[in-house]
Amino acid sequence: DMFSGEQEVAVMGEPPGSAPVKNAVIDIQTESPRRDHIVWSLFNTLFMNICCLGFVAFAYSVKSRDRKMVGDITGAQSYASTAKCLNIWALVLGLLLIIIFIIVFATRSGPSFRLHFSTF
Repeated sequence: DMFSGEQEVAVMGEPPGSAPVKNAVIDIQTESPRRDHIVWSLFNTLFMNICCLGFVAFAYSVKSRDRKMVGDITGAQSYASTAKCLNIWALVLGLLLIIIFIIVFATRSGPSFRLHFSTF
């Protein structure tokens, strides 16, 4: 009679002594994450660290990331804005310094400048 066409399905309840099942709700924020400019700050720290602006920008970028991790969006935005401003200044001053060095060494006349580079 086991193959008669009708089968019984046993509905099982909770096992005895088990705790009730609780649902967990995870809130995922849909707003876009704010940029903390940490890669730009690291670049400026390594290559354009004029007056330690790159290092200070890196410190503010790390603070921005820390504020973002604890959920303080306003604080993170403030630190990120300061890091961005410092990065702009570090980049502009670094590029100006490089351009000035190129101009000074390119327009420098005399045999000493040519002598150093003529051996290559």
